[in-house]
Amino acid sequence: MKAIAGIILAALTPGAWCVQAQDQGGSGDAGLSPERVEFFEKKIRPVLVERCYSCHSATSEKLKGGLRLDSREGLRKGGDTGPALILGDPDRSLLVRAILRGEDAEKMPPKDAERLRPDQIRDFRDWIRMGAPDPRGSGGPGPARPPAVHFEEARKRWPFTPVTEPKVPEVQEKAWLRNPIDSFILAKLEEKQLRPAPDAERRTLLRRVTLDLTGLPPTPEEMDAFLADTSPQAYSRVVDRLLASTAYGERWGRHWLDVVRYSDTAGDNSDFPIPQNYKYRNYVITAFNEDKPYDRFIREQIAGDLLPFKDLQEKHSNLVATGYIANARRFGSVVKDYPWHLTIEDTIDNMGRTFLGLTASCTRCHDHKFDPLTNEDYYALYGIFESTRYPWPGIELEQYQRDFVPFATPEEIEKGDKERADRKTALEASQKALEAQKKMAEIGAGGGSDDEAARAKQAAQDLAKQIDAIKGEIARIPKTPFPYETLYAVAEAKKTGNSKVQIKGDPTRLGREVPRRFFEIFGGQALSSEAKGSGRYQLAEWLSDPQNPLTARVMVNRIWSYHFGKGIVQTPSDFGRQGRPPTHPELLDWLARRFVECGWSVKELHRLILASHAYRLSCQDDPAALAVDPGNDLFWKFGRRRLEAEAIRDSLLLVSGTLDRRMGEGHPIPPMTGWEYTEHKPFLAVYDHQLRSVYLLTQRISRHPFLGIFDSADTNAGTPARITSTTSLQALSLLNDPFFHAQAAAFAARLRREAKTSETRVDRAYLLALGRPPSDEERTQALDYLGTWNSRLGEGEAWESFARVLFRLSEFIYVR
Repeated sequence: MKAIAGIILAALTPGAWCVQAQDQGGSGDAGLSPERVEFFEKKIRPVLVERCYSCHSATSEKLKGGLRLDSREGLRKGGDTGPALILGDPDRSLLVRAILRGEDAEKMPPKDAERLRPDQIRDFRDWIRMGAPDPRGSGGPGPARPPAVHFEEARKRWPFTPVTEPKVPEVQEKAWLRNPIDSFILAKLEEKQLRPAPDAERRTLLRRVTLDLTGLPPTPEEMDAFLADTSPQAYSRVVDRLLASTAYGERWGRHWLDVVRYSDTAGDNSDFPIPQNYKYRNYVITAFNEDKPYDRFIREQIAGDLLPFKDLQEKHSNLVATGYIANARRFGSVVKDYPWHLTIEDTIDNMGRTFLGLTASCTRCHDHKFDPLTNEDYYALYGIFESTRYPWPGIELEQYQRDFVPFATPEEIEKGDKERADRKTALEASQKALEAQKKMAEIGAGGGSDDEAARAKQAAQDLAKQIDAIKGEIARIPKTPFPYETLYAVAEAKKTGNSKVQIKGDPTRLGREVPRRFFEIFGGQALSSEAKGSGRYQLAEWLSDPQNPLTARVMVNRIWSYHFGKGIVQTPSDFGRQGRPPTHPELLDWLARRFVECGWSVKELHRLILASHAYRLSCQDDPAALAVDPGNDLFWKFGRRRLEAEAIRDSLLLVSGTLDRRMGEGHPIPPMTGWEYTEHKPFLAVYDHQLRSVYLLTQRISRHPFLGIFDSADTNAGTPARITSTTSLQALSLLNDPFFHAQAAAFAARLRREAKTSETRVDRAYLLALGRPPSDEERTQALDYLGTWNSRLGEGEAWESFARVLFRLSEFIYVR
């Protein structure tokens, strides 16, 4: 009883079962994480250059107030009135008071200049609050345009060198090796005079690989079958079985959806719903289950509408795949002068990070400060996406969809469009006739007897009501769904061509025209003069070219990171200078070569990685290894980690016996004719069900109440790796959440249904929840606990209480 109480107390203590999140704070130079540098480059530096440097830089005709803002040192030193910044405290910072034009500060920009926008002021406050990270030099001017990129030098850096065929290293302990991956791992360990951890025991290994590949724990029956199979092929048969399950695509499809910031809503300030977008989600899941070659997967998402197809099913799949581009964020609430440049920036940003591991959107305003990407590279790609027609999901001032891709026969499309046009023509004719009658009635109301005038006036009023009703019907026509299926996908724009540089990222200030092409660091392949269309087809070919030095490396590293909890490059979406260098560059190249050679098969890559000895190690610590490599960067043990939010929820459903294994479809989003979403009344919905969590509605302005607490993906930007936070809300949700209580009740009912005695029920509970039988001590403690609470609460509630205890154990929500 005492031990069970200890378990409950441990479960309730934040940090007892969650890994403590690393401190991301700090100020000044200590806060120069890649994310913070990117914030400065995208949000702060462009404003300083455009609005401040003319008066506060080395190139100013007259330096005003003695204040230099073109270097880190100058900005922190301040001017004649003192320091411009109080790090961490925007309210006390003179710079903020100046741009707010407070009474106690010099107003910046000057009174006669346009003041900064509210979002720009908010960015400066956030920047100072995070410690004003500033990658510029501590002295000297910060030029408006940096020196030209030296491509020949840049091509010598490892991300931009061709993928090599490294020699598999020789090691001393050859008996430890199970495949060449182990040679690369062990060679590094032997170099540091370290030994790998012992092997994981078989129950732990089966639970690990099952959760890894499917996001679900193994059943007791699967565990028994694996333990009974003593053949050398037992483990590989398990891997094959898991890869063949539909649960595999649901698990690994979710990983991809994290990276491409998938959402069922648009992301504008009303967060308009996109009922059709679930088709892209299901396309991704199916692609992983079918082991679609990764190069084909890339081409379909970038240019599926431009690819040949063998049948209607393949055409449909190709079109749906371009939902990747359509899924880019939408901004604002205006129709005229809609900020499409921000949606295109989001597209380029995600494409660069997802497929190449490069932060390409940093070049919207200037050449990249760290990586060999130029301002012209950005607008070369911009022209491709500006020549692409994005679908319109609706916005506060135009609450209906348009420019979605029809999915029907040409005859059905023509018929549907004609019906809509004929309906509008007929209504407009009726409106015109009624307006003529109303005009005559108004004339009659001005003459004749009083009775005649009154009748004419009433007739005019009645006609006005009819006209208003017809106008309402005409206005509803665009909001009426087409009589055929539509897809949230992209198409070629009516007008295609090159784009011009937007000076400092301002779409109203255009510079030189840039031909559409690929990044110069990769050869700068341009569209031929005969090429027609947007150029997305050629872009897809460039991205998926086996000679591209980054495409295979980035995907291989992602897959490795999901298996081991960290990548060979520990910044999976940033292979540039601001990212982390690879711990095992030769291993990364060796895996990338194998990936391409096996036809870009993700499942074959899984088999290769999972067959390694390195994957089968235990989590056991070693003081000597911890002293040399406390972060386990050399993979001398397996890294224990918490399950993702979806895996926690899905495990609860599976163990309780309530999981619905069907593939999810669309969500019960209200029909478009009833949409009235605004900035102050945005679309907000939670549609719970018993399907797997990948099928839950995801939004951009809010997160699912259960998944969000456990660090679900950010749908506004790609999530290359989930964070693991520690909050009291997590512990409290595992005490009080209605979903959690419902699954505990279902689990208790299942135990009472499947086992007859308390002893066998306890054994069954441990096997289902933890994949192992209880020890003798645990069984005794559990029975004592149940006996005590049975007399107080009754048998049913006592078992529910016991179920909640098991579900809150770290052993349940951690994989090791």
